[in-house]
Order: sequence, then structure tokens, then C-alpha cells
Amino acid sequence: MTYERFEDVPVWQEAARLYQAVEDLLENKSFRASPGFGGQLDRAALSVSNNIAEGFERGMTNELVAFLYIARASAGEVRSMLCLKERRASRAGWLGDFKSEISNLKSLAESCSRQLRD
Repeated sequence: MTYERFEDVPVWQEAARLYQAVEDLLENKSFRASPGFGGQLDRAALSVSNNIAEGFERGMTNELVAFLYIARASAGEVRSMLCLKERRASRAGWLGDFKSEISNLKSLAESCSRQLRD
């Protein structure tokens, strides 16, 4: 299938959902994250959709592929950061409040990675 606009590409739509969900988590006043952690998670999540869009707009297959690899790596970074936060929160005793939300975010990031791999 050929897409005219990156906004129509299913993996870009999934990446946009990932970013929105990360923003929702970071805006929750009860979620404990240092400014550095929150900023990096925000940038990594945004990088997934942005790199898909940038690669799409380049118009050359080799450049698209390069940007899709970067987008996939950013999805992995999001997942890694969430795993680390999950471990820390579990030890500190406040994971229960966010266990489901973090799990859903990790699933979204993994879904993006899978789609970018196939």
C-alpha cells in the first residue's frame, strides 16, 4: 500500500498515540520523575513519530529506512526508560498507582518497534 501523507501511515498513528500517552503520564502530578528523566522520556517518545515523518518526507527509500531505524531505536529508548522507572517505583513502593499505565506505554512502544521492523 502506498501512502500520500505520513499522517496516514499506521505506525505514525501508533507513535502519535505513544507520545500522547507519555505526555499524559508526565503531566500527572503524582508521577515521580526528575526533570531530566521526564525531559528525556518526552524527547524519546516524540522522536518516534518525528523520525517516521522526516523519513517519509525525504522521498528516498534509503533515507526513509535510515529514519525508520532511528524511530525504532527511540521506541526502544522509551521502553527502556519505562522499565527502569518501573523497577525504581517498585522498590520505592509507589508502582501500584502507575503499573497499568506503564505497562500500556511499554506495549505501545513495543508495537511501534514491531511495525518498524516488519
